Amino acid sequence: MDTLEAKLPVSVIVVNYNAGPLLAECVHSALSQTSEILVVDNASTDLSLELCAQRFSNEAKLKIVRNSTNLGFAAACNIGASAAAEPYMLFLNPDCVLGAGSLERMLEVLKRDPVAGMVGGWLVNADGTEQEGGRRAVPTPWRAFVRAFGLYRFHRHWPRLFYDFHLHKQPLPPTPVEVEAISGALMLVRRAAMADAGPWDKGYFLHCEDLDWCMRFQQKGWKILFVPDAPVVHHKGTCSRSRPIFVEWHKHKGMMRFYRKFFRQEYPGAVMWLVATGVWLRFGAVASFHAIRNAGRRLGLGRK
Repeated sequence: MDTLEAKLPVSVIVVNYNAGPLLAECVHSALSQTSEILVVDNASTDLSLELCAQRFSNEAKLKIVRNSTNLGFAAACNIGASAAAEPYMLFLNPDCVLGAGSLERMLEVLKRDPVAGMVGGWLVNADGTEQEGGRRAVPTPWRAFVRAFGLYRFHRHWPRLFYDFHLHKQPLPPTPVEVEAISGALMLVRRAAMADAGPWDKGYFLHCEDLDWCMRFQQKGWKILFVPDAPVVHHKGTCSRSRPIFVEWHKHKGMMRFYRKFFRQEYPGAVMWLVATGVWLRFGAVASFHAIRNAGRRLGLGRK
C-alpha cells in the first residue's frame, strides 16, 4: 500500500495477553497507518496470537515477539521499544481499534510542537461515549481522597480544592490541549523524549505504569497532549476478565508504588498511611466482590 499513511515513521507496539480475536482487529486497524507493528506476547494461553499470525501471515510490517512468561505490561513495552525502528512509537492496547486517520492526526500534533513528548487520542467505548482515563489529571493522594469520598461534588464552588481528575466528564475540547496524563492504552511517544525520561518502570506489573511515565515526562519538561479528533475504540477490560482478583491485586500494588515513588516526600507520614489503608481496604472490598460473584456463578452452574 503506497499511501502517505503507510509511510508514517511510527512503530506500533502492542502488548498482548489473551486478547482473543480483538488482537487481529487491532493490528488490522493499524496496518494501513504505520511502518511497522510489533506484537509482544506475554505468554498468552488463548488463540489470540495464532489467529493474528494466520490472518497476517504474509504481512511484512508485522513482527511478533514471544515471551516465555508473563513479564508484565511495562517490561513488555520496553522489549517492544528496544526492537522498534522508527523515531515515533505508538503503544497500543490489543483491545483498541484505531479510527481511520487517527494515527496520522496524532503524529501531526506531536510533530507540530517540539516540546511535546507524548500524545493520546480520544478513547471511546463501543457505544461512542468517551472513556475515562484517556485524558486526566494525576490522581495525587489528595485528589484520590476527594474522589473516594465524593467531595468532587463541591468542585463548582471550590474548583482548586475539590478537583476531579476524571477529565472525560468535561466537554470535549475543540482542539488539542495539554493534560497531566493520558492512558497507557494509547500513547504516541517521541523516541527522543523516551530516551530523556527513561523507559517504562518494570517495577509495575500492571496498572499505574502509565501515570508513572507521564509524571517522569513532565519532570523532564515534556508536554503531554490530548487530541480530541483522533478517535480510538477501546474494548476496556478484555485482557483482564478471566483473572479479576489477580488484576486488582497488581492494580492496587501499582497504586502504592506510584504514591510512594512520587508523593512520599510531599505528604506527611500520617497522610501516606491513610492513603495506604484506603488502597488496601479498597482492594479487600473489590476482591471480596469478585470472590462472592465467582462463587455464585459456580453454585449456579452446579445446579444446572
